[in-house]
Amino acid sequence: MYYCLKRQLIKNVWLLSFANQILFKRRNICIFVAYSGFIMGRIISIDYGFKRTGIAVTDEDRIIATGLTTVPTHTLMEFLDKYFKQEKVDEIVVGLPVQMNNSPSETEPQIRGFVRKLQKKYPNKPIHRVDERFTSMMAQQTMIDSGLKKTKRQDKGLVDEISATIILQTYLNKPI
Repeated sequence: MYYCLKRQLIKNVWLLSFANQILFKRRNICIFVAYSGFIMGRIISIDYGFKRTGIAVTDEDRIIATGLTTVPTHTLMEFLDKYFKQEKVDEIVVGLPVQMNNSPSETEPQIRGFVRKLQKKYPNKPIHRVDERFTSMMAQQTMIDSGLKKTKRQDKGLVDEISATIILQTYLNKPI
């Protein structure tokens, strides 16, 4: 007999933690996984910009997206190398800038080049693209709603970090 320690609904998948096993239950199909140190890797989100890049990550359970930092774009690959050595990251989400008519924005060619570099450097990490329309406006509204003073709301790095968090939360909320 097993005692259930933890029960969570993650992306329509029930994760039941037992003493020595994890049970994934989806659509009446159960898969048991040995629990010897089983840890899901984080998902990292990148809001790529010419000058600054906002970065957000999930918690280890992949439930909550949290802003991590904003880095100068020219140091982004160095930052990712260092972060991937410190933390277990399984997936990468990169914002997809599209216009209202669904055509690519003017920044998309540079972002595609960055994504190619990521795929070449980290071939074992899947890279997902998520529509980033209106994330900057949503980030601005989030800062207003949270009561930040005007001087803090003008921090473009903070806007990029919140935008990356919104992109990541959008990815997490997508149906499987």
